[in-house]
Amino acid sequence: MHHLQCIFQVQRSLRCGSLASGSWLLLRTCRTHSSFPSTARPSPEGQQEDGARKDFSSRLATGPTFEHFLRSASVPQEKLLSPEVEDPPPYLTVDELLGRQRKVYLETYGCQMNVNDTEIAWSILQKNGYLRTNNLQEADVILLITCSIREKAEQTIWNRLHQLKVLKTKRLRSQVPLRIGILGCMAERLKEEILKKEKMVDILAGPDAYRDLPRLLAIAESGQQAANVLLSLDETYADVMPVQTSPSATSAFVSIMRGCDNMCSYCIVPFTRGRERSRPVASILEEVRKLSEQGLKEVTLLGQNVNSFRDNSEVQFNSAAVSTNLSRGFSANYKIKQGGLRFAHLLDQVSRIDPEMRIRFTSPHPKDFPDEVLQLIHERDNICKQIHLPAQSGSSRVLDAMRRGYSREAYVELIHHIRESIPGVSLSSDFIAGFCGETEEDHLQTVSLLQEVQYNMGFLFAYSMRQKTRAYHRLKDDVPEEVKLRRLEELITVFREEATKANKTSVGCTQLVLVEGITSASSQTLKGHVLCRTTLKDSSTYC
Repeated sequence: MHHLQCIFQVQRSLRCGSLASGSWLLLRTCRTHSSFPSTARPSPEGQQEDGARKDFSSRLATGPTFEHFLRSASVPQEKLLSPEVEDPPPYLTVDELLGRQRKVYLETYGCQMNVNDTEIAWSILQKNGYLRTNNLQEADVILLITCSIREKAEQTIWNRLHQLKVLKTKRLRSQVPLRIGILGCMAERLKEEILKKEKMVDILAGPDAYRDLPRLLAIAESGQQAANVLLSLDETYADVMPVQTSPSATSAFVSIMRGCDNMCSYCIVPFTRGRERSRPVASILEEVRKLSEQGLKEVTLLGQNVNSFRDNSEVQFNSAAVSTNLSRGFSANYKIKQGGLRFAHLLDQVSRIDPEMRIRFTSPHPKDFPDEVLQLIHERDNICKQIHLPAQSGSSRVLDAMRRGYSREAYVELIHHIRESIPGVSLSSDFIAGFCGETEEDHLQTVSLLQEVQYNMGFLFAYSMRQKTRAYHRLKDDVPEEVKLRRLEELITVFREEATKANKTSVGCTQLVLVEGITSASSQTLKGHVLCRTTLKDSSTYC
């Protein structure tokens, strides 16, 4: 019987017989006319059908099961990603994804999270065959890890790009073409503007796209601009071990969560870093253990809202019975979440890894300081007795416009509670001068808060409106620039006066100091940080 006649017979069988018999006829027809070698089949038609059925069953038995698909679906995407070179997309080869010994120069701007992002990006590139250089002139790839928190930070990057443009145009034709990339928050916020305004920029990668750097650089090698600024709901780089950029470092940053859900009206972070998501506790503990084995003496746990940490990676952690306790008098701008392993649990486990390694964390939100966190800081010797408590303003009216979730009175009460819970604690804070609608009276209330609390350390800035924020859409940036700068100078002056008074209480004390280097080759004076009234065993720290 010819092939066409066979198909006609199958179609007629499907009309006349059951679906099952028609399916088996179709399978038998395909096998009969396939190109695979076969022996003569003088056996009856029923035996042929049995053979086909057995062959189908054997192939089905060796294939993936339903449980296989369920198991694959339940594994987080991060765990599926191999640390080795990934399978390339159809338009690239494996070889094109490799660095082929090209030298990368990394330049970091902004906060501690960007320092950690630099180490993550370098870890990914190193595994793909790139080399690291500290010499800008010999670099084949220059990557700037950027900040968007204020306009001044972005202007610094624009100025730097103009300098690098000269370097790129002077590149010899005999050399590998120089590639320049913008990474981090500025790439996320100004993606289109950067690609249109600066044609010399080859790649853009947002904070959640560092795994894609090898592909982006491979595309750039063809002379095209490449960008990936997609934000993720689950990317934490939990399986990427950051590579320390300084081999002589005594301390390290460990990212425990990314993004922020607070949506303060002035802040760009939720739009450049995305929603909050936390790393699994197990991956954090593993990283801290490795750092301890390498001899590091200090780790700082990092997050945009570090003390709102919540590990929901395991089903057994997600009990709704586990309540979320906020600081007294504080509220959140989002629906209160339940379940998960919280920051107090993580801090407890991290501090147990190495009693001789001191632990810090930044940057927290004042709302997430329940008593269990304060008690743990007080009890555990190697957790530094230093807390960063961003106030932003001393005026309840301005705090409400900022959507901070607390009043001045609630903030001051928390300060008193912390000092009662942790005697001798060192406090630092953030302040913004000249926020939308801030009056002279509001400013004076911030001055009085500085005088009342007497912070040991502070970070003070003039307000810089950012696009996409709630303030940009709903408030007016109505404080003149000269007034902002004048108020900022007054805040800095008062802060320094009060910090001097606070720090003078340590005069005459003996403190344990972590030596981090020398101030200069000529002076040979050692520099470092005190342990913030933390006492390690066998030490003689006292006051």
